[in-house]
Amino acid sequence: MNDMQKLVERALSAVARSYSVYSGFAVGAAVLTDTGEIYVGTNVENASYGLSICAERVAICNMVSACGARRIMAIAIVASKDNPVVPCGACLQFISEFAEPGCIIVTLGSGGDVKYDTLSDLLPNAFTLGKREDSDERSGTP
Repeated sequence: MNDMQKLVERALSAVARSYSVYSGFAVGAAVLTDTGEIYVGTNVENASYGLSICAERVAICNMVSACGARRIMAIAIVASKDNPVVPCGACLQFISEFAEPGCIIVTLGSGGDVKYDTLSDLLPNAFTLGKREDSDERSGTP
């Protein structure tokens, strides 16, 4: 099984853990780091919708929290809808903090359709402050 297949499998497994009791819209995500590790996340809703968090951001936070990784090579997103669903704008911007414009974004729907895009396809003009780097400053180390 190659890295992309593993990534999709991990995203599929995360959908089952979704806490989507209000919308019924379950999402699972998995990110592949530059070291080959995979981290997953699922959406977690709240009665106050603004406090809900998307699966993509949970996966990225898990990546950073677990090992301090800073580079996403690919991300897979699986939704409980028939057709593939692309990440929301907030998630695309969040992904752009840790990924290059050519990062592969694979989206799958429950109907089996698969869509491949790059980050720059979905977010051609990401907001940046011009401080993209892998240094200690970005990791929080003094």
